[in-house]
Amino acid sequence: MVTVVFGARGNVGRNVAAGLLAAGEKVRGTSRTPAAGGFPSTLDVVPADLERPETLPPVLAGADKVFLYAKPEEIDAFVAAARTAGVRQVVLLSSVSVVMGTAEQNPIARMHRTVELAIERSGLDWTFVRPGMFATNALWWWGESIRSEGVVRLPYPDAQNAPVHEKDMAALAVTALTEPGHSQQAYTVHGAESLTLRRQVEHIGEALGRPVRVETVSVEQAREEFAKKAPASVAEALLGMWAAADGVPAPVSVIVERITGRPAHTFAQWVADHADDFR
Repeated sequence: MVTVVFGARGNVGRNVAAGLLAAGEKVRGTSRTPAAGGFPSTLDVVPADLERPETLPPVLAGADKVFLYAKPEEIDAFVAAARTAGVRQVVLLSSVSVVMGTAEQNPIARMHRTVELAIERSGLDWTFVRPGMFATNALWWWGESIRSEGVVRLPYPDAQNAPVHEKDMAALAVTALTEPGHSQQAYTVHGAESLTLRRQVEHIGEALGRPVRVETVSVEQAREEFAKKAPASVAEALLGMWAAADGVPAPVSVIVERITGRPAHTFAQWVADHADDFR
């Protein structure tokens, strides 16, 4: 049987596919643009798009397991196609936001929980990987200004979080897909250490071998900047999380080591893996 990895070019999906191949699994990766490359060299890649349900049956034919990230508007068609194809197990990349105290008011949490509920009601075996702050968000937030100006502008430089390396999310998914005991489980995943945003920027500067300056800006200035990158609701959710985390240590993860047998990566390790992306 085959495990299908949706989004096999993505930061997490690519590592899931590589981990499954290393474990000796038969893997089929999907992409909207297979010709674009960026996949593990031995991966069988086929075109598929969760927004186009007609592309799903050929991809899921003969598959019994799936790694998935999906949006609410995509999930019902996926569930229908997966059940028709005889898929047995789904490992879903979700978000820690669904278990936070403000989940009902958080548009990110509502989006992820909608997808989780559809999977829970599907009759399939499922495992949810619920990461906290992706370490890769640092590239989205700060990459351009670091490359062009050597500066990061923050409304709450002392807000803390525990960034999660995409390799740790992938390792949990691979374990759930290849070992027993993870059915109907939801794993909340935080990074190895709580760091201020200021310290995260310092780690990036250290990896680059040059200082990266932190400039404190108003919330309104930050809101205007994020408006260029994300919907207003997402920007407000992020600014709200930073405000609540200002000076507050973030929870750190033990689940990665407990499930996979190895410690979670540090943010410094993530920066070392991605230093060239900031140059």
